[in-house]
Amino acid sequence: MPIDNLVVNIKDSQEIEKDHKFWNTQPVLAIGEKIEGDVNGPIKESQDVANVRPEPYAIPAGFEWCDIDVTNPTEVDELYHLLKENYIEDKECMFRLDYSVPFLHWALTPPGYNKAWLVGVRNQKTNCLMGCITAVPIHVRVFDVVRPMAEINFLCVHKKLRTKRLVPVLIKEITRRVNLSDRWQAIYTTPVVLPKPVATCRYAHRSLNPKKLIESKFSHLPRTVSMANHIESLKLASKQANFMLRPMTEVDVPGVLALLSVYLASTTNFGQVFTADEVAHIFLPKAGVISTYVIDGPNNTITDMCSYYHLSLTITKHNKHKKLYTVYSYYNIATTIPLLDLMRDLLIIARNDGADCFTALDVMENQTVFEPLKFGLGGVLQYYVYNWKCQSMTPDKIGIVLV
Repeated sequence: MPIDNLVVNIKDSQEIEKDHKFWNTQPVLAIGEKIEGDVNGPIKESQDVANVRPEPYAIPAGFEWCDIDVTNPTEVDELYHLLKENYIEDKECMFRLDYSVPFLHWALTPPGYNKAWLVGVRNQKTNCLMGCITAVPIHVRVFDVVRPMAEINFLCVHKKLRTKRLVPVLIKEITRRVNLSDRWQAIYTTPVVLPKPVATCRYAHRSLNPKKLIESKFSHLPRTVSMANHIESLKLASKQANFMLRPMTEVDVPGVLALLSVYLASTTNFGQVFTADEVAHIFLPKAGVISTYVIDGPNNTITDMCSYYHLSLTITKHNKHKKLYTVYSYYNIATTIPLLDLMRDLLIIARNDGADCFTALDVMENQTVFEPLKFGLGGVLQYYVYNWKCQSMTPDKIGIVLV
């Protein structure tokens, strides 16, 4: 099934892609740098927090730093509109990611989050939010080493300020704030090749509403195939096959934590180390944000789980369709049924949930279901660890999905 991927066009990241002067000052591996043996550790050793720069970095005249309080309805709405209008879009500017307000609140308020890590830039005259970068705390295992890190996301500068070179300053400022909390590593993803990816992964898309996807030009009708036959070829059953698969509830938190912990430690080289509080915050279903399903085992255990998060696309140039309802595969673990059957049921659930398209990365075991479930390959996503050197990994050894 040939389907056009959403080729993200992060101009902010491209601004620093070839900025060797900036990257030469950062503790990152150079493009092409080889790692010999089992090296796995920081590039630059941890410092004394007392030696971290106490004052914020200077920014262009007329602008000022601010913290973004996503628990404040006004401020999270400002962040929503900044991202909706300026963040990620395809090359033709036909589709733009639309992170909802509830989604932003969920993504940016995990247990232990620090409001000072939700960094904004405001226009001093208008007080308008013109840029942002965020971090949330996370514990990450790289091979056999677990470190407290920061997960960096939502690097965005208003289109009118793209010539102000704010991106390097935003990166240095979020680094400074994270370092003040005695954390010296960070993880982040981008489609752009920067120094130096730890892994290169690839998206795949599964049409759930092929007619709408084709009409909106997200995908194309294959040559010599009629619309009716194309729709028929992608048809799914009306109901899930395994009726033991049910929505996760609060009592499932210990079982999900145990399942995630064992699976990620035994099958991947790079993944989040969860706590019970994090599992509850991240995986308990929230309408329009996160959907998680589980299968019960004996003695209150959970044997299988699957999940997706909701992230729609605004359609900017179509008279009929204004939004694509898309969902993204999150964490999927099958131990009592084949992963193929689990993911087929998840596609049916997502379709019945109103999704037009189901997107997944080829991380963990996802790639094994792409061909039999008629996914179409899309664009790439690079994974990075700031201030860390280790061997590169294949996608199946990546056990973390960033939203």
